[in-house]
Amino acid sequence: MSELQISGKLDSVDYISSKVSYFRQSMRQILRFLQILYNIYAFVLLFIFALILLPIVIICSFLPKKTSGNLIYKLVRYSADIILWLIAIRHENIFEAPHDTNKPSIFVFNHISYLDAIIILKAIRKQHIRGLGKYEIGQIPIMGFIYKQAVIMVNRSDKADRARSIIDLKAALSNKISIILAPEGTFNETTNPLLDFFDGAFRIAIETNTPVKPILFLDTFDRLYYGSSFSLKPGKSRAVFLDEINSNGYELKDLPMLKQVVYNKMESALIKYKATWIKN
Repeated sequence: MSELQISGKLDSVDYISSKVSYFRQSMRQILRFLQILYNIYAFVLLFIFALILLPIVIICSFLPKKTSGNLIYKLVRYSADIILWLIAIRHENIFEAPHDTNKPSIFVFNHISYLDAIIILKAIRKQHIRGLGKYEIGQIPIMGFIYKQAVIMVNRSDKADRARSIIDLKAALSNKISIILAPEGTFNETTNPLLDFFDGAFRIAIETNTPVKPILFLDTFDRLYYGSSFSLKPGKSRAVFLDEINSNGYELKDLPMLKQVVYNKMESALIKYKATWIKN
């Protein structure tokens, strides 16, 4: 084969390679544009539902606190069902052990995405729950008002307010209402399965003799990345209910032991299910 023929073939390969590279780059730009449109669509849906719910929530806010909270949770739960269907996120609950919905529990979950708040509503279906809400989110117009009516608010920078929120969480349990807490306290922005746990959920469990029920959110990291507001993607969502840990027999001096038992159970399950953020 002559040098001219070889040179011609190399030029052809380079030309094809450049065309493939250009096509891939163009496809990435198109997909990114479509994802931005999809995110705008999802945010508009959320805002529309907030506007629809607002007058109903205002009316409910005049009812007794327990009744009001339960009704508002039902409303936002049904809204979450519709919103997730409209944005093509398919949710599935996986029960590794039977779950008794007739008794209050302290649900703890791994916190990895802003989407966790909506997935909670899809995961816990047949019992009343209360979550702990951040003071800052309550300042958002319209949605913040609805948020404040549905959760137990806390200003983490205020020691007295933190103490008051613990009293409110215990009061919910005494009224047969389950509570849900993120023991990591914030997003896990590492490549480890979990962050270290805070004591709050486990102290309440011991002081009220309430079982701890761990839940894993396996896919919210992939559906909505915590580092980007326009990273929402359609797809699957799974919540795994692990076997509950009975707090009976634990005393406050045993709190680190209970916390470690729950941590180990959640960590090993996240590894088993191959959670995508785990790199170590």
